[in-house]
Amino acid sequence: MKIAIVILNWNGVHYLKQFIPNLLQNSKGYHVYVIDNASTDQSVEFLKTNYPTIKVVELQINKGYAGGYNEGLQTIEADVFCLLNSDVEVTKNWVSPIKNLFQSNSNIGIIQPKILDYNRQDYFEYAGAAGGFIDALGYPYCRGRLFDSIEKDTGQYDESQEVFWASGACFFIRSKVFHQLGGFDDSFFAHMEEIDLCWRAQNQGQKIYCVGQSKIYHIGGGTLDANQPQKTHLNFRNSLFCLVKNTKSTPWVLTFCRMVLDGIAGLRFLLHFQPLHTLAIIKAHVDFYRSLPQLIRFRKTNPSTIKHYSIRSVVWAYYVQRLRKFNKL
Repeated sequence: MKIAIVILNWNGVHYLKQFIPNLLQNSKGYHVYVIDNASTDQSVEFLKTNYPTIKVVELQINKGYAGGYNEGLQTIEADVFCLLNSDVEVTKNWVSPIKNLFQSNSNIGIIQPKILDYNRQDYFEYAGAAGGFIDALGYPYCRGRLFDSIEKDTGQYDESQEVFWASGACFFIRSKVFHQLGGFDDSFFAHMEEIDLCWRAQNQGQKIYCVGQSKIYHIGGGTLDANQPQKTHLNFRNSLFCLVKNTKSTPWVLTFCRMVLDGIAGLRFLLHFQPLHTLAIIKAHVDFYRSLPQLIRFRKTNPSTIKHYSIRSVVWAYYVQRLRKFNKL
C-alpha cells in the first residue's frame, strides 16, 4: 500500500522549518509532498533548498483548503492520501496502525489519528480530538471535545472507533474514494469541508474511523484564527451547506431551526460587543440563499442514505444540561 503524506501550505515557512524534520524522521518509507497555495513567503525556496526529496506542487493562486487539495492531489499517485496540516508534530510509528486498519477492512475509506494539543500535550486538540460527530442540526462535536470544553487524554479513546467525520488537521483517505467523490466541495473554501466529504463518503457506503493508537500533536488555528469574523462566516455558511446537501430527511425544518439558532448566536455576539461576527453570520445567510439552487441540484443527484446523528441537540446537552464530556451525552 503506497501512502503519500501531503501538506497543504500557505505562507507557513515557519511551520515547515519547525515540523518537517520531525515528519521525515517519523515517516521513513513514505513519500512526502507539499502543495503550496501560492505562498508569498519563502516556503517554496526553503523546501527546494533544504529538502530536495520533497516534491513541491506549486499552485498559481490560493484556492483555500478544499480547492488547494483538489488541484494538488490530481498530480500525486498513491493508494492512500494523508492530508496533514503544516502545524503538526507526528510521533514514532504513527502511520502503521492506520495502514493496518485500512488493510484489514476494505469498507473503511477514511481514518484519522488521535489529535492532541501541541501546547498542552496531555489534552485533546479542538479540531478533531478523537473523531467527530454532528447533532441533528449539524453542530459538530468530538470524542474529547464539546464546544470549548476539552478533555484530558487519559487513554479513554485509545481504541479504534467508527466516527462520523475525521478532522482536516490530519486524515487518511483512499485515493479512489477521494476521486470518486470528486474531492472536496471547493465552494466551501475552508472549514467543514472535511465533514461534508465524510458525509458524502458514508452516503456511498464508506466507513470513517479514528485510530487511538496513532497520535499527533496539533497547534491549531495556524491558518485562520478562531476569533476572526471570516472563520465565523465560513463555519455558519458551510454548516448550512452541509445540511441541505446531505441530510437523509427533508432538510427545510432542520435548516430553519439552525438559522434561528444562528440568529441567537448573532445577538450573543452583539451583547459581547463583537458586531463584526454578527455581520459575518448575516453574510453567511446571504451566501447560503445565493447558493441554494446549486445545493438543491446536488441533493437531487446525490441521494442521502444514512441518519447523520445520534443525539438531537449538542447545544441543549451542553448549555442546558451542562454536560461537558462526550461519554455523558
